[in-house]
Amino acid sequence: MFEPASASPEEWRAYHEFRRQRHEEEAPEDPWTPDDVAERRLKRADPYVADHRWLVFREGRVAAELSASTMTPLSPEYESNKHLLFAEGWVLSAARRQGIGSGWIPLLVALMERYGARLLTVDTHDESGHAFLRRLGGEPRYSEAESRLDFREVDWILLTDWVREGQARSPQTQLELYVDRLPEERREEFSRVSTELLNTMPFEGLDHGDIVQTTDTLNEWYGRLDMFGSLHHAYLTRESDGSISGMTDVLKHPYETGFVHQLFTGVHPSARGRGLGKWLKAAMLLHIRAVHPETVLMSTENAGSNASMLAINRALGFRRFRTSTTYQLGLRELAQLV
Repeated sequence: MFEPASASPEEWRAYHEFRRQRHEEEAPEDPWTPDDVAERRLKRADPYVADHRWLVFREGRVAAELSASTMTPLSPEYESNKHLLFAEGWVLSAARRQGIGSGWIPLLVALMERYGARLLTVDTHDESGHAFLRRLGGEPRYSEAESRLDFREVDWILLTDWVREGQARSPQTQLELYVDRLPEERREEFSRVSTELLNTMPFEGLDHGDIVQTTDTLNEWYGRLDMFGSLHHAYLTRESDGSISGMTDVLKHPYETGFVHQLFTGVHPSARGRGLGKWLKAAMLLHIRAVHPETVLMSTENAGSNASMLAINRALGFRRFRTSTTYQLGLRELAQLV
């Protein structure tokens, strides 16, 4: 097992070399996370997540990595998610077909039994990952589309029109912008409304629990962002009665030059059909252009079945970059493979 908090400098060097090789094999187009950022991130314990990690060595070098996690009882999501164990792994191409992946099954079964989890959840966008999970009997339950927007090709006049149209269609609705961080006095409300909206997302056939955000979990996340100077920008639409009807937010890491992550965009069911989603997304893109003019690419993820949001993204200029599939495997079936 790899213990980030107590790993030696030699172990970290071996791990970072593996990360570089994995990055080149798996996603060379993605931004690179510097060694010190990855190291500090893994060393900081998360009170809401129990995380486990294993490294496989071949001739003194790391050839594969497996990580697995589940919610702790401190998490507000624990009760509805405690039956799930989430896993993620990668075997370098030169070390494949040597039984490394199959050798992880007893580890995962033991961990599921330890935590009382009955369902393993794994996602992949790599064909070798699909083949491996299918061989294990994994069921594809959810498809996620990652799309990217090239800022050099954006129709900024269209975005300005969308903002104008949004204001015209909902003259009593106000846009609220929060730059870098939500102020403390807004965090409880944001957490409560985002929890409600996040749980309206389509999850297709995925067995899942509730998504729950609280002021405490938001503050914990902000503490992690503070480690690296990462920025969280949020736009809200507020109705005349004071309620939040929609939101969109993005994440900017200073070590990812030219790259911004679109996080969540959601509109309350009672406010849909008024173009609020288009208004919010257009306003955010104009904001990012102003405060991060060096931006070249923005990424976003959506359920493959979320037709309305995918249509908005296509109109903005987002293009499909890759598709991931989430598989789920039962404990009983996995145990039979040990």
